[in-house]
Amino acid sequence: MSIIIPAYNEERRLPPSLRTILDYLRAQPYTWEVVVVDDGSRDATGQLAAEILDGMPHMLLRNEPNRGKALSVKRGLEESRGQVALFSDADLSTPIEETASLLEAIAEGADVAIGSRQMRESDLAVRQPLHRELAGRAFSLLNRMIVGHGIVDSQCGFKAFTRDAVERILPHQQLSGWAFDAELMLIARRLGLNIAQIPVRWLNDPDSRVKMLVDGPRMVADLFRIRRLHRHLRADSLPANH
Repeated sequence: MSIIIPAYNEERRLPPSLRTILDYLRAQPYTWEVVVVDDGSRDATGQLAAEILDGMPHMLLRNEPNRGKALSVKRGLEESRGQVALFSDADLSTPIEETASLLEAIAEGADVAIGSRQMRESDLAVRQPLHRELAGRAFSLLNRMIVGHGIVDSQCGFKAFTRDAVERILPHQQLSGWAFDAELMLIARRLGLNIAQIPVRWLNDPDSRVKMLVDGPRMVADLFRIRRLHRHLRADSLPANH
């Protein structure tokens, strides 16, 4: 399997996260690789990742210039080699041990397995500030109302895809903003893929890259774009570039 970490100016948070990921993966029975997508970082993110991953199965990709999280995740999914590809935030807000739950869902037949912070069984070990939690829930509600994919928490940065799902979803994906997760989920639904929503443990990192006052309105606008872009998508649709 492939674990994909998009990283932009993460010289502080990425090294301990990579060491934690490697400790976890070395204890697993399956073959694996770690894919770090350095999104045009201006600090030592890429150098530190190369040093830590040296000698381990890995890929270190670099965007130049910075292209944003959405395109970094997309590139990592496309270029990774695992039969299952999972992307995770660099801060490991969802602990890497939750990988097992997503892989179990895929082994049981899911095409896509996503972590959720908003299910009854979810464990919010370190919660967000109240205003961010309420804003997140409001966005989730708007997401379901506008986009209509039925996903409780599309924005949790912990998602796994079979290789077949990657190859079917990504040719249709078009957005580059923070709402790209919602787009991935709508595409998967419209293509008839089986999505498993998995309650996960989650620890808030106060150093969030999403700025609600600036990014929030853009994300809501993107929901309408998602609905418009994919209104005719169905299971037998050709990719957007055909």
